Amino acid sequence: MDVSRGLGKLSLAGALMALALVWARPAAAQEWISYNSDPKNILEGNWQSCVQADGRYAEKIYDHYVNSVPQFEVHLGPRREFAIFKGVQEEHREHEYRDNLLQPYRVMMEGSRARQHWDVPSLNLSFTVTLGGGSTMDCESWYIVLAPLDKHSQ
Repeated sequence: MDVSRGLGKLSLAGALMALALVWARPAAAQEWISYNSDPKNILEGNWQSCVQADGRYAEKIYDHYVNSVPQFEVHLGPRREFAIFKGVQEEHREHEYRDNLLQPYRVMMEGSRARQHWDVPSLNLSFTVTLGGGSTMDCESWYIVLAPLDKHSQ
């Protein structure tokens, strides 16, 4: 019996099994990729909300400070939910609370597309989210732009 041939088959079988295990694993919980097409934008990039091990979609919270003073927090996700709250706090705030400055807070699908724009005059903010291509049942990919309403004032 050719031992090297047997090891080659074993290695190939092991590699295929490892590949199957990688594919079967849940998607990464979340990913943020920052872009900078306009330096006046406060937050710009790609946010991906994926199903976590517990079956829920991931959420990311961005706390915005100016000169060490908390201004607001932005909630990205879970999934199609977004929120902006005045001030910053440690406790999680539910998106359906009326102090969420984004209404509606859940972006509605139109076929396979979704986009929402909000103006938040009380914080001088303009916020746009657009569902990106490549989104799946396990992960939704969003393009995010948070900017001052009046870009000349920042």
